[in-house]
Amino acid sequence: MTSDQTTQQASTPAPRTIAGRYVLRAELGRGGMGVVWRAEDRVIGRPVAIKELRLPDGAEGATFGERVLREVRTGGRLNDPAVVTVFDVISEQGGTFIVMELVEAPTLAELVRAHGPLPPAQVAAIGRQVLGALQAAHAAGIVHRDVKPGNIMVAPNGRVKLTDFGIAQAIDDPRLTTSGMIVGSPAFMAPERVAGKDAVPASDLWSLGATLFFAVEGTLAFERQTTAATLHAILHEIPYLTRTRGPLASAIMGLLVASPEGRVSAAQADQLLGMAGTVEAPPTPPAGQASVWTGPAPTLAGPVPPSRGRRKALTRALTIAGALFAVALLVTGLLLGKAWGTPDPDPAMLPTYTYGAQGQIPALRTGSYACTKTPLTEGKALGQGDWVDCDDLHYTEFYDAAGAYGSSDSKAVKAQYPDKLREWAEAQCRMTFYSNAVPAARRADLTYRTLVPSQQAWETQSTSDYSDQPVRKVYCLLAKRDNTAFAGGVASALK
Repeated sequence: MTSDQTTQQASTPAPRTIAGRYVLRAELGRGGMGVVWRAEDRVIGRPVAIKELRLPDGAEGATFGERVLREVRTGGRLNDPAVVTVFDVISEQGGTFIVMELVEAPTLAELVRAHGPLPPAQVAAIGRQVLGALQAAHAAGIVHRDVKPGNIMVAPNGRVKLTDFGIAQAIDDPRLTTSGMIVGSPAFMAPERVAGKDAVPASDLWSLGATLFFAVEGTLAFERQTTAATLHAILHEIPYLTRTRGPLASAIMGLLVASPEGRVSAAQADQLLGMAGTVEAPPTPPAGQASVWTGPAPTLAGPVPPSRGRRKALTRALTIAGALFAVALLVTGLLLGKAWGTPDPDPAMLPTYTYGAQGQIPALRTGSYACTKTPLTEGKALGQGDWVDCDDLHYTEFYDAAGAYGSSDSKAVKAQYPDKLREWAEAQCRMTFYSNAVPAARRADLTYRTLVPSQQAWETQSTSDYSDQPVRKVYCLLAKRDNTAFAGGVASALK
């Protein structure tokens, strides 16, 4: 060894060692909660990951360390294949260190950035695994509080790991944070948390819905240019899916219902995701990394129920805009294999209109807003310029939509005009009208109307959401019983 080599070796600092056994080898990443290190456990001789937590502004080290130890140890007791295992929690050197299973796989955020929106069946498979981890946590009384694509790792064989259990909960403590500090990722924060209420299990489900929206769309449902605008969007805006329909869309929109009480339950979401996963999902594209855990890949295909062909046709016909009651009834009908029945006459329901060529509404183009500045009148087209913000004076309000059978199937252009389309569409609008989507206190002053494509429009409409022509959808619109204009959204008030 030369003198230069000896000098260089002597000047190289020794790697940091935690608790006398964990040697920090390399930085894997960093974020708002701290730095993640690749490390080696010298006692057992295995690689591990260590998260060095960052002390929040204004926090006292002793209080912070004590709470982190308690919360993370609680999370470390979770036993689910989709939960990253916690081996140890250490407080020393003025910091707090969480020793975890080393998972070298891309996060869901990295996958989407690298490959774009993922196939719906793959998204459903990922969602079911994350949902299983959340169900295990909630059963143990643990709320994750920071479910997001960056905390979900996806291996090439399809296995999923959800990390950071207990960390967000440990940090989200008034004794530890300065006034006004936001704990968690704003774009994935449930409305009740934005409103200042405590996180509940349903808050994690909302965050999962926002995560699955991102995975299948490739964009964030609520992220805007500023944090304030993002939080406002979470409270007041309704996202729209363009790349998926059927049970996956029902699951995502059901999870994104603003009211915690109105969201689909974990069990209902699991049923819908299982239906969406009946199409085999492709393996996760490799991103130059391999998973360090082994074991059989999860089954991507969901349970195959009785009357599979009939159910498959029905599930393609349904896209729910986020009302729990509607989703619950749809799931029940699908699981039981029941056809739609003819509802009793409803005084709040106005006669259904057809739209498109030779329809009662000659043309229909939706806009960026949910309300129209003109009344819905037979014989008058509804264009993009007719839509306004619901805070302005308006006559009708869009509150639900559903893709009819033949909207997304590759052979949809050959699909015949359904003879039960009107009956099914009216049932859809009726269920959503009497669900949590429309406040019960407002219904006495409201009517609703269903719009279905005319037969000619059905035969000429596009089967792609990216065409200039509308897809085969049914629409539900609210109006005042006295046909007067009003300001302020009704269904959107829940957001």
